[in-house]
Amino acid sequence: MRRSLAPGAALASWTELETGPIPGGGGELRLVRRDDEFLIVVGGMELMGSHRSGSERELAALACAALRDRPAPRVLIGGLGMGFTLRAALAELGPDATVVVAELVPAVVAWARGPLAHVFDGCLDDPRVEIRETDVNRVIQSGPERWDAILLDVDNGPRGLVSRANNRLYDSWGLKRARWALRPGGLLGVWSGCPDRKFKARLQRTGLSVAEHRIRSERPGRTPHVVWLATRPSSGG
Repeated sequence: MRRSLAPGAALASWTELETGPIPGGGGELRLVRRDDEFLIVVGGMELMGSHRSGSERELAALACAALRDRPAPRVLIGGLGMGFTLRAALAELGPDATVVVAELVPAVVAWARGPLAHVFDGCLDDPRVEIRETDVNRVIQSGPERWDAILLDVDNGPRGLVSRANNRLYDSWGLKRARWALRPGGLLGVWSGCPDRKFKARLQRTGLSVAEHRIRSERPGRTPHVVWLATRPSSGG
């Protein structure tokens, strides 16, 4: 998992820049800085850091590489974070692609255009990108067979961290709804800070073909990160 910053003393060397409430009464996110490193923190837990992003980039690179031969692919990314998944997706996709990013916390979008603008490096201005300040679950439920890929980097793994309501993304009902929202042959990609056999089994029971990719943590000795790519069958539902 990403590092815990609790108790408060662990943040003593960090400067708090801004905070943003999580809709639905779920507390708040904090943007903190130490030297040239930035963190987004929730409840004393690092949610995203500017200096470690390898596995988040792999989530997009692995999924979008499979879409290269699709005309005008549509990709939904759950969670803007610090834009690493978005930038990796744009690097893999052609000029006819559409990438929709659903971000629940409006402050995260504001930070992307403010104190984190140098991290995003202009990717929000790419004409292929649309930002929606909303719950990704609502976007998934907006209609069947709309997406060639749905990429979830919303929490630290397949359980609600930013918001308890996010648990519905990872339960059996939520996975079936994601499958319904994918086009035939489409991919559901989920990032996790650690392995989770029960979640992998749920993916498989949903009728998706599952590949698990373990990615070495950028911190020596830490548990490997995991990217699951679950593919909807090309035919037969």
